[in-house]
Amino acid sequence: MPLFEYRCRSCASQFEALVTQSRAPECPDCNSQDLARLLSVFAVGSQGPATAPRERGPVGACGACGDPRGPGSCAVG
Repeated sequence: MPLFEYRCRSCASQFEALVTQSRAPECPDCNSQDLARLLSVFAVGSQGPATAPRERGPVGACGACGDPRGPGSCAVG
């Protein structure tokens, strides 16, 4: 079942709803079906813990790449 985000045109409430073909979504606050579907933002997962660039080890001469060959080894200089 798809999960959509809506804004109620009657009371301006924003909410998420699981939508099926058999039932139209309605506002949980005022029960209105006059809704605007919003663009949803999605999350992306990863296999490991998030690390900030400064936690990855030494950085190169440019201060960004952290080339494993040492400072000044990357093409950016």
